Amino acid sequence: MSARIRPDLESIPAYAPGRSHPGAVKLASNESTFGPLPSVAKAIAEAAELINRYPDNSSGELRAALAEFHGVDVANIAVGCGSVALCQELVQITCSSPADEVMFAWRSFEAYPIVTQVGNATAVPVPLNEDYAHDLDAMAAAITDRTRLIFICNPNNPTGTAYGRRDLVRFLDAVPENVMVVLDEAYFEYLRLPADDAADGVELGRDRPNVIVLRTFSKAYGLAGLRVGYAVGHPDPITALLKVHIPFSVSRLAQAAAMACLQARAELLDRTDHVVAERNRMRDALLAAGYRVPPTEANFVWLPLGADSTDFGAASAEAGVLVRPYGTDGVRITAGDAHENDLFLTFATAPDTVARFAG
Repeated sequence: MSARIRPDLESIPAYAPGRSHPGAVKLASNESTFGPLPSVAKAIAEAAELINRYPDNSSGELRAALAEFHGVDVANIAVGCGSVALCQELVQITCSSPADEVMFAWRSFEAYPIVTQVGNATAVPVPLNEDYAHDLDAMAAAITDRTRLIFICNPNNPTGTAYGRRDLVRFLDAVPENVMVVLDEAYFEYLRLPADDAADGVELGRDRPNVIVLRTFSKAYGLAGLRVGYAVGHPDPITALLKVHIPFSVSRLAQAAAMACLQARAELLDRTDHVVAERNRMRDALLAAGYRVPPTEANFVWLPLGADSTDFGAASAEAGVLVRPYGTDGVRITAGDAHENDLFLTFATAPDTVARFAG
């Protein structure tokens, strides 16, 4: 006899990270190719001298720095072990049984259905529209009295599509006030929407107690290996998040690095202009070769290759570039350094590849 384990866990797929292989170019994980700034590396090294001590469980200094940065109170900020940990904690604070529903677009961030089932709730995926974006009207229509939580990934991972302020406001206005909406803005720093329609979830949520905004230091700030993200929202759900927070899960190194990144924010975010230029160059080249590539506001591009997705990923790997196939939906390619992107484009735009996958 072995210990009894929840039988429904057998149906939960393990989270699949982007593959790595020695010698291959990795454009599969949406990581930053830039290393930490000297000031950030110095903060990490100094924090490492105290790793025999527990970190601040409340992340007090970091929460205070984030509150000042966003112009909110500390009571409006929670910190977690990456924004994905906060996703799971948000399910925990809103759902208590399979009668409770968590809605999200599909395909979107692959952790959403996982954290929903881990939280013993019921997933309600709503298909993307024909432009590979959230179908906000269909999502609003799918809300029932069982809906507890809605994830809106903006820009959407893995398709890169994004909505501006007007569309998001219209959607938020349609959601009942007792349903929590999570604006997952992991790729916020790569948004380049028109100024008159810029979408900043923190601003949208200031007067909406049912809106929580997630941000991360893993992408534009280059701290993917240290795992630190945060939530901005009304004090009531933030207090609830603090109750389900896994103690000491945000390391001393992560807290120190995040605070140093905030101080060097202007220099770090200058790097996003390079990434945006590369993602646009990649998309233009793929479009010119004959692929369908939706507009992207993230640090990656999406090829909706359907049943050819796995074969495209395998062929790209043989060419020395690891990309991220998603079942029979498509392939996501991260914008890396210029020479890495060139290697991918050499493969993807070769006549044989185009004839096989873009026709």
